[in-house]
Formats: sequence, C-alpha cells, structure tokens
Amino acid sequence: MVVIALSGLGILAVTSAAPAGAAGGCAGTAYVANNGDGTVSVITTATGVVSRAIPVGHGPGTVAITPDGKHAYVVNRSDGTVSVITTATGVVSAAVTVGAGPAGVAITPNAKHAYVANNGDGTVSVITTATGVVSAAVTVGIGPAGVAITPDAKHAYVANRSDGTVSVITTATGKVSAPITVGNSPEGVAITPDGKHAYVANFDDGTVSVITTATGEVSAPITVGHLPTRVAITPDGKHAYVANFGDGTVSVITTATGEVSAPIAVGHLPTRVAITPDGKHAYVANFGDGTVSVITTATGVVSAPIAVGNAPAGLAICPKPSAHRRRP
Repeated sequence: MVVIALSGLGILAVTSAAPAGAAGGCAGTAYVANNGDGTVSVITTATGVVSRAIPVGHGPGTVAITPDGKHAYVVNRSDGTVSVITTATGVVSAAVTVGAGPAGVAITPNAKHAYVANNGDGTVSVITTATGVVSAAVTVGIGPAGVAITPDAKHAYVANRSDGTVSVITTATGKVSAPITVGNSPEGVAITPDGKHAYVANFDDGTVSVITTATGEVSAPITVGHLPTRVAITPDGKHAYVANFGDGTVSVITTATGEVSAPIAVGHLPTRVAITPDGKHAYVANFGDGTVSVITTATGVVSAPIAVGNAPAGLAICPKPSAHRRRP
C-alpha cells in the first residue's frame, strides 16, 4: 500500500542559480513537502534547523522553487491543487486547481510557467506563474509521475509510470513527440545541465535509463538500488544521485562512464534527492521515518538526520542569489 501511495508523488525540481538582478530569494534553505501531515518544512541548510512548518494542501508530494527563489510550488496529490508559497513570508498566496492526482512539478528557467504532471488523468497542466491561470492541459502517457524542463526551456520531459515511457513536450507549441520507451515504471526524470541527456529512474526494475535528448536514443540501462524513485544531477553534470526507496540507499552514477559507486545508506524509504547549488551536499527525503539525510558529496559521509514532518515526499533546495545586480 505504501508503494501505491508513493506512485507519482512527483519530481524534484532543483535550480542552480537565480537570474541577474534577483532579490528576495530563499538561498540557504531547503523546502520539504510532508505528505502525511499536509505541511512544508523549511530547513536552514547552514544549521540543519527547521525554521518553519507551512500548511499547504492535502497529500503534498513534490515541491519546486522558482529560479529567483521567491516562490515555492507544491503539488497536493489528494486535492488536485498546487499551493504557491511566497518564500519571504511563508504565506500560501494561491491554490491553483490542476488535473487529477498531481504528482510532479517543474518551473521553466524564465519562471514564466510551471509544468505539473497529473498522475490521475494522463495530462500535464501548464500554469502561467504571473496569473496563476492554467493555460493548457497537455495529454501525455499513462500515469505521469515526474517532469523536468531542459535548460533552454524548449522541452519538458515527462516520465509516465504506468506505460514505461517518457513524453517530450515542445513548450512553444504544446505538441508531444512520439513516446520514448524506457524501463519499467519510470518515476523521476532529471536533465543534465548541458541539456544533452535525460536520466530516468525506473521504479520497478531498479535501473536508470539515459536518453540522448538530441536523438531520443536510450542507452543500456544502468543498474542502481531497489525501487529507485528520483534522480538529481550535480551542478557540474558529473554525477547523478538516485534515491532507492526499497533499500534505503542512494546510488551515485558517474555520468561520463555510467559507473555506479557503492550505495550510500540513508533513512527509511528515501523518496527524493536534491543537490545544493555548490554541489557539496545532497539532501534526501526519507518517507518512512520523517527525516532528511544530508550527504557530503566529496566523501559520501551522511550527517545526523534532520527531523521534519510526517512522510516527507518532496524536497527542493533554494537557488543561490546572483552576484550581479540590475542597473537602475
């Protein structure tokens, strides 16, 4: 039953830097969506202290943060909405109605749109962030669970858990290309910083598929841990971190070779993984024990777990502020 509840809880979207001139962001914090108690925990990354618990909708499963760090978008699977949090205040400014069973969310690099994968009805809702209006509902595969946007914002990749495919949406037109067959029950998808590859975590067969975005070709699957749910790429593109729900570990793939390091033990039922903007730490949400594990990427050492809410299912780390300022 737990595995069924986890299916399609969503994808982590992590951005690495805010655009020039951004102000009022949330750098130095991590946002954790707690599926079991309808809250979002805000962790100060420097100290590991939870500074806030923000009530959102029912059954939150994924959180994504805008590139300027000003807003966090949280999908609420059980009530078909997306909560929009103003990060400076912790106030939920809007609840946007989307499709059935929203599972994943990703923000475009220009922050103009949020793409929401609706696991229950096979669609992706496109929210115009300036207005909170859903401008389109794009039909994809069966049981979409995760979504990621390419760095050039031209395409959205959607992992369809129930039919073993990835749909690719052209964002300018809303058109969907022919589905790409990957492994069994793809849950999460992440795009490399150069936009050349999409990494897809296949829940039921313990593998990660790698798609070459220019051609749609899929390489030989990479074996990771048991029941992989989500994948995150380091800012330098050299490693992919995979949360393995079934065995309480994180696998680390060297992207240049496809080699997998020895698994890193974290908490119980890890569901999400996110990398800090400097690439020094990986944060892991442990669904089964209400904690977040922090891995030092250089050594693989795991710090003492951080207690958050009940059944953490989504995790995102705020982008770092830009060093540049807009001229008056």
